[in-house]
Amino acid sequence: MLPQLGVQNSQIVVGKAPKGHAQQPFATDDADVAEYRRWHFETNAEYDFLPHSLYPNLRQFTETIKFSYGVIRHCEVGMDFPLINIFNSSSSGLGNPFGLGDTDFSIKYNFLQERVGSKWPAITASLNIEPPTGSAKAQLGSGLIDYYLNGILQKTLSKGNVLRFNGGATFAGNTVTGAVGIRARGTSFTGGTSLTHQFTSKLDLGLEVYGGYSLNEAAISHALQEQLGGNYELGRKLTLNFGAIVGQKAGSPHYGFQLGFSKDF
Repeated sequence: MLPQLGVQNSQIVVGKAPKGHAQQPFATDDADVAEYRRWHFETNAEYDFLPHSLYPNLRQFTETIKFSYGVIRHCEVGMDFPLINIFNSSSSGLGNPFGLGDTDFSIKYNFLQERVGSKWPAITASLNIEPPTGSAKAQLGSGLIDYYLNGILQKTLSKGNVLRFNGGATFAGNTVTGAVGIRARGTSFTGGTSLTHQFTSKLDLGLEVYGGYSLNEAAISHALQEQLGGNYELGRKLTLNFGAIVGQKAGSPHYGFQLGFSKDF
């Protein structure tokens, strides 16, 4: 959700834009949370062409659905689940498995809001726990319980320009969603940065670099990708989200495309 400057009182706060922006389509999360006693909904479709190192996996389609709720002020709880379709080589005999992936449960707290005149960025942290609800045999789930902690910094550089940093760690499990992600078990670290610009009252565009590294190099242990994406306001608190991805490591798509919607209630 891209912030705009708004005068509220003598302490001017960088607040949310009045539209349903989210961090989508970026992997780099934003510092904003669902408003108190309000729902936020996201759905995102991603079609990826996978790197040759993942053969016989060729392509993957992922439809992710997410709900979050402002349970107290500056804090949301949420869950999301992916529907995954993996397209394998016809000679592999594996077919094209389709089904529910691993469900993710999260809590996200905004410790510090950004204020005009202050050098401090907005500071937020989130904790995600992902039980293995997807079939590991069909490669739809990891078969592991994942524990992930992420820290978020968000700073408005100038009117319409917002910089975000993420730094996180998976303490157990891995970061795999279907065939995409770091497959190595155990501790891994992720990081990302995005820069977005509000070109018009309805259109935001941005660039992102996101990656990860595992201490266990017995399996795929690196991920690195870049993305160009943005949001377009379709209606009150409703946005269309879109992006194009290029990856360089085995834990990332070779290239992919995203299209989704975000809505605040």
